[in-house]
Amino acid sequence: MARILVTGVGGLAGSSLARQLRERGHYVLGVDMQAVRPDVASDTVVVPPASSPDYLPTLCELAVRRRVDLVVPTVSDELPGVSESRPVFGSGIEVLIAPRLAIHIANDKYLTMTALRSAGISIPDFGLPLDFASARDALDCLGGAIVVKPRVSRGGRGVRLIEHAHDAGNWDNLDSSLIVQRFAPGTEYAPVVLRNGPDGDPDDVVVVLEKTELKEGRVGNAVSVKRVEPPAAVDVAALAVAAVGVLGLMGPADVDIRRMPDGTPVILEVNARFGANSAQAPELVEGVLRKLGPASPPVR
Repeated sequence: MARILVTGVGGLAGSSLARQLRERGHYVLGVDMQAVRPDVASDTVVVPPASSPDYLPTLCELAVRRRVDLVVPTVSDELPGVSESRPVFGSGIEVLIAPRLAIHIANDKYLTMTALRSAGISIPDFGLPLDFASARDALDCLGGAIVVKPRVSRGGRGVRLIEHAHDAGNWDNLDSSLIVQRFAPGTEYAPVVLRNGPDGDPDDVVVVLEKTELKEGRVGNAVSVKRVEPPAAVDVAALAVAAVGVLGLMGPADVDIRRMPDGTPVILEVNARFGANSAQAPELVEGVLRKLGPASPPVR
């Protein structure tokens, strides 16, 4: 039995992961900034928010005191700090997190798009609000409906679909904390990836999930998904793996992909963590657990 600390167990991603681990007989210490149901994990602890200077010291202290083998962060806000503080946890505790630079790029959607474009990865046309004189200019330059969303955010918060210039409001109020992307109107997917190293590994995983209902209708978080088995959507799976590799991510990644009008899949964003739908791809958890052990190298 492994002893695993999972963060954000009050959210969909953390609670799903905690449940999967407990079902496999492991001890799960669940932490969250708010009190959660006690049955979510083996034990639960309320911790400061990720923005607090006390958050990382608290997390490290809990991991040591509770004799944790593995720490799995599931909250986007905490990923940069946890990655930077990886050595503080000590050599006896694995932390399932990508390197600091990879996390930094994935955490900022504008940097993500810039890095992927430079590597020739398929993405929608994009820019910052200041790149366009007006909403009409953005619609014309990007070739159709656009999406405006925060560069750094959790899930679908703050995402706006703009199909007509008059829907945009005052364009001059939009700043560089936002990214503008051409809207990809086709099928949306949420492929999940587990990457153990730069050279490929038998335990690497990619599973394509199709979003069958979105919270805001045409955009937003997935309300429901279905698993898509090969050979269907093999182009989506290949694109997700390529994007994760270009960004240098290790461990789990939750990717958003949609198809353009001609059917071409494009990357919308990459989240360097377990997502809300990981239970649909149990291979991810199994792959992580196979790597966990005294003889296994840490996933960093």
